[in-house]
Formats: sequence, structure tokens, C-alpha cells
Amino acid sequence: MGPYLITKDEVPNPHNLSIRCEVNGEVRQNSNTSDMIFKIPQIVEALSAGMTLEPGDIIATGTPGGVGEDFKPPRFLKVGDIVESEIELLGRMRNVLRAE
Repeated sequence: MGPYLITKDEVPNPHNLSIRCEVNGEVRQNSNTSDMIFKIPQIVEALSAGMTLEPGDIIATGTPGGVGEDFKPPRFLKVGDIVESEIELLGRMRNVLRAE
């Protein structure tokens, strides 16, 4: 999660934000939240029908195409890889994959 939290008023339209992910400087994902199959209110409605959502709960919505197994042959992350993810208005975070 990260790089920080923002409030609802800082994102006028969460259904139109660019999403980008690079691995070692190579763009692997480049999409937009407008391409999501379900909009945020639909996701919250479906989940809250079967469970109580509390403040601070995190809902994972999935990821755009471009993940390792989509490549032919598959290309998975390895130790030392640098992954940089960015969502428009929310920020950018950088992680280095380390050995366990």
C-alpha cells in the first residue's frame, strides 16, 4: 500500500485515473481506472451485502493486464527487480524485490 493515503475530495473522479507499473524501467502495465470491469460503488455494494465493511478496510480490485504470466514465455519478478507503480493523483511508489 502507499505511498500515502488521500481523502475523497482530492480525487474528483476515481473512475478516470491513469495506472502504470514498470519493472526495471520497462513499462509492464499502462491503463486507466475507466477500464475497470466494475465501478467502485458496485464493488462496495456487492461486498457489503455479505459482510460489514469498517473504516480502514482495504478492497483489492485487481490489476490491469501485463502481469508476468501474460507474457509468452512468462516473465516473473526476481530478486533485485525494481517495481515502480503509479496511480494518477495518488502518487508513485518504488519497491526492490529482496530475498526472503
